[in-house]
Amino acid sequence: MTEHDLLGPRASGQSLGTGVLKAVADDFQVDEVLDIPLSGQGEHLWLWVEKRDLNTEEAARRLARAAGVPVRAISYAGLKDRQALTRQWFSLHLPGKADPDLSRAEDETLRVLKQVRHQRKLQRGAHSANGFTLRLTALAADHQALDARLELLKQQGVPNYFGTQRFGHGGGNVHDARDWAQRKALPEQRNVRSRLLSAARSYVFNQVLAARVADGSWQHAQVGDLLAFTDSRSFFPAGESECSDPRLAILDLHPTGPMWGEGPSPAAGAPFELESAVGEQHQALCQWLAHAGMSHERRILRLPIGSLSWHYPEPDILQLEFVLPAGCFATVVVRELVDLVPAGQTDSPCVF
Repeated sequence: MTEHDLLGPRASGQSLGTGVLKAVADDFQVDEVLDIPLSGQGEHLWLWVEKRDLNTEEAARRLARAAGVPVRAISYAGLKDRQALTRQWFSLHLPGKADPDLSRAEDETLRVLKQVRHQRKLQRGAHSANGFTLRLTALAADHQALDARLELLKQQGVPNYFGTQRFGHGGGNVHDARDWAQRKALPEQRNVRSRLLSAARSYVFNQVLAARVADGSWQHAQVGDLLAFTDSRSFFPAGESECSDPRLAILDLHPTGPMWGEGPSPAAGAPFELESAVGEQHQALCQWLAHAGMSHERRILRLPIGSLSWHYPEPDILQLEFVLPAGCFATVVVRELVDLVPAGQTDSPCVF
């Protein structure tokens, strides 16, 4: 499956050129934003960890070994990229225990930058946002055109697609999900089941969003839409008055699309018809998700880009800095600018 199959059309025009992302890990930096005041006391030790070329799960295992606790005693808010320089929080449950010596977990790929006690463990999804610093190298694109495109993205945001990372190499997770859906069965392994269900829901959402990007309605509320604020998981129906809410214009309020689950879409009118049509097109996957007991949730269609800034350290390097809500993909921002190519190649776009 190609990138276009998995995501859908760009919203702001054709690619402006090519560039390389992640030529080295430091070209993709992520800082978790966690708005939780830590008390300094309690049976949970919270760790602010910097990792490079290391995935979150392996970092958790190393911290557990160094602390002498089972992996189930380690918690984290979200998974971060392996091929990147990331800083994120972990928590260790240490009832009645002193702070352990974690130096054995540290090397050039992992450093513990801070540790603070707290009464509660870190919950999945507890972070409010992620801050990104990205460097596009081997850039082959006109700076003036990039500047104009970035100004547009600052004003209108980008389609909130799930990035291709969610779907595995070549969309393999979607292929596997379809196989299980055709058999009307679920994988026994919990991690495999979770990965494939997530990929299936994300794929169906992207198909709905792709249709609304194609017809131009992804930025605009329609009667029957379900609206949500950027940082909220709750939603409410749009009538005539809600469709002209000024908070839509300032990228605070957005139309949403379905994270498919049991029951019909709670949307109405034209949005319901579009979502139902996509559901019929991918009926096996949607029925499989309902059979798995997934509840119907919503995700904003439009992704506002917070604190977006950029500069060119060298003529062929573009450095971007911005903040996105948790669960959103930095690569969909880059996708609205250029095609990504593998390091060492600048003549053909790659799937990322």
